[in-house]
Amino acid sequence: MEKSSNRTESKKKPGVPILISDKIDFKMKAITRDKQSHYIILKGSIQQEDNIYAPNVGAPKYIKNLLEDFQREIDSNTIIAGDFNTPLTALDTSSRQKSSKETETLNEALDQMDLIDIYRELHPKTTEYTFFSRAHGTFSKIDHMIGHKLNLYKFKKIESISSIFSDHNGMKLEINCNKNMQRHFNTWRLNSMLLNNERVTEEIKEEIKKFLETNENEHTTTQNLWDAMKAVLRGKFITLQAYLKKQEKFLIDCLTSHFKELESKEKENPRASRRKEIVKIRAEIKDIESKKTFQRINETKSWFFER
Repeated sequence: MEKSSNRTESKKKPGVPILISDKIDFKMKAITRDKQSHYIILKGSIQQEDNIYAPNVGAPKYIKNLLEDFQREIDSNTIIAGDFNTPLTALDTSSRQKSSKETETLNEALDQMDLIDIYRELHPKTTEYTFFSRAHGTFSKIDHMIGHKLNLYKFKKIESISSIFSDHNGMKLEINCNKNMQRHFNTWRLNSMLLNNERVTEEIKEEIKKFLETNENEHTTTQNLWDAMKAVLRGKFITLQAYLKKQEKFLIDCLTSHFKELESKEKENPRASRRKEIVKIRAEIKDIESKKTFQRINETKSWFFER
């Protein structure tokens, strides 16, 4: 489950949220966003993060002006992430075109503010893309994470991750943190979605039947019978859920592996048939992930009402 900070507009507009794991002791201080839904800035006690969605036209100039406007808000703990809608280097595009003057000006502005492209600093020669343009038939890395030079030692790992829900790949950054994170202890709760699984319901019915045949007698009180049955059924539900999760993980791993393989081939030799297969696999994974999200929502509702 994650906390999400996003724009709420009357009209639907493209954008990117900031997701923060609930395992992190994040304390919100302030949120800043623009009316055009191009950026959102969070200030918190752990790390300051700015999220940008740049316009399709004039993106380098827009980002440069935005950074200058918020220069006083940017410090060594700031991380700027999002869809910049522009490659920052020639390695960031499959066409290998030279950077435009606007992009060079943007890079100069970043350098003057002691800001760096985290991915390019950790992977100076790697070609990794986050977006495929069907119109131009080219791949590019237009989604970036920008950090301060002073914090380079904190950036442990950064990578591009395949996205099922978006036409952009995600960027994942791991940061070294010396603070001891608070431990979370979970109380077992029945996943009600298991009851929609016919196999689960049949096995539970069979388990109840066997339990009553073995334990129901004149020497066992109703309360003891009920308490013992709850313990037995809880163990059965846990076993079944673990089995189903293992199956689900295996299926997702197979689909994701095939998805990445097709994406890799598509980058080398784009084909319409392959793109259709990628879309199909993406839909299958999205369906599985949607069910998992629905489950988390139910768990959150259960936790809220118990409070």
